[in-house]
Amino acid sequence: MSAKPFAFPIQVLPSDIDFMGHVNNARYLSWVQDAVLAHWRKLAPAEEVASKAWVALKHEITYRKPAFLEDDVIAQTVLESVRGARAFYSTVIRRGEEVLAEVQSSWCCIDAETLRPARLGEEVTRFFFPRD
Repeated sequence: MSAKPFAFPIQVLPSDIDFMGHVNNARYLSWVQDAVLAHWRKLAPAEEVASKAWVALKHEITYRKPAFLEDDVIAQTVLESVRGARAFYSTVIRRGEEVLAEVQSSWCCIDAETLRPARLGEEVTRFFFPRD
């Protein structure tokens, strides 16, 4: 059961461009992190946002095409599933209809105070997986 896709607009900055004239590959992972965290902040209750943090466990990225300065880029991220303290996301980075990169990532939710893994209960996940 996947959640509704979340679109996150990306501004390509001059500092994103590498010596080859396109966006450095490492920036794509920053974009994924920005999109996932924006998704969390938009849908999770305020008390959960304040008391939890996220750390990346794994990213698997497939680069398809380069991005360039002034491109209109969107990261569309989908929360695929949640198991305990782990969340599994799929993110596609696009320029218009062109796929620039596809990313599968897993994240661990942690308690912001103790820095220990924090399970996500149904009372939180229901905001991401609404029942129609």
